[in-house]
Amino acid sequence: MYALARSILFRFDAETAHGHALAALDLAHRLKLAGRLGGARVDDPVELMGLSFPNRVGLAAGLDKNADHLDALGALGFGFVEVGTVTPKPQDGNPKPRLFRLPERGAIINRMGFNNAGVDHLVARVKAARFDGVIGINIGKNLTTPVESAVDDYLICLERVHAHADYVAVNISSPNTPGLRNLQFGEHLDALLGTLREAGVRLDQAAGRRVPLAVKIAPDMSAEEVGLVAESIATSGIDAVIATNTTISREAVAGLTHADEQGGLSGRPVFEPSNRVVRELRRHLPELPIIGVGGIDSGEAALTKAEAGADLVQLYSGFIYRGPALVGECARALKAAKGMIER
Repeated sequence: MYALARSILFRFDAETAHGHALAALDLAHRLKLAGRLGGARVDDPVELMGLSFPNRVGLAAGLDKNADHLDALGALGFGFVEVGTVTPKPQDGNPKPRLFRLPERGAIINRMGFNNAGVDHLVARVKAARFDGVIGINIGKNLTTPVESAVDDYLICLERVHAHADYVAVNISSPNTPGLRNLQFGEHLDALLGTLREAGVRLDQAAGRRVPLAVKIAPDMSAEEVGLVAESIATSGIDAVIATNTTISREAVAGLTHADEQGGLSGRPVFEPSNRVVRELRRHLPELPIIGVGGIDSGEAALTKAEAGADLVQLYSGFIYRGPALVGECARALKAAKGMIER
């Protein structure tokens, strides 16, 4: 059924199709049909970051930036859903067109630019949601905020979402906000993570509940750079790392239509680069929870990501190409291999 729906949706430009698909999913959820699309949620509980995840398969940030579709997406069998990236103030993002399919490689290029309705809108939507899985909220900075003042935007978002998130993800790796990736290294990273961890502790104490912090990093790093990032993460006391965001490399899609479009490349071409970063992180951070994302388009791919060192996985481009059935397929594969991948 999804193959037929996809053939229709793919006749539209990518961003229009995205809107139509989410609107259709919302309708299916109101008619109590969304659960049939992905099947019953696989029961494979795991405890990480002090949270109980119903299963190991989540939806990556970027697909539901404003949490407008949280309940409908959650009904597809995800153990956790990460919404955002959200910024303090609403922003339109980059000019259209800004989303492109590369079906020959099961890939997508986006240069959305953190388009979102602002943190207050997202918080209202999360408060109204009934999804009973784990909710992550991914936070970023506004385009107009200078990189040297980025921490102020992250603090605003952290303070606004803290009471409504099960965990908060700090996005410092999108290639579509100029200068953002500079925050991944050295003193910039140490200062940002240290400040956010300090604020998180204060908010935790005031709320009487602990909200873990995760940081999302890029795949375009050498082994040495991954080691330096791992050192900063360990020092800061951050609770988890999400590996990885999209890549700026075009080596795997050279010569294809849209391959020269600016933005981040996701999907199958980022699978191995992401796995490489996950393996390197696991080597440096043997106990830290790792959420693996990038190029997962089958149960086998989800298992490979887990074998590389990921405790949880997230779907994005594979979900676009394969549809809701991918969620259960990945969850069942990870459940079947549970004894082999537990650390």
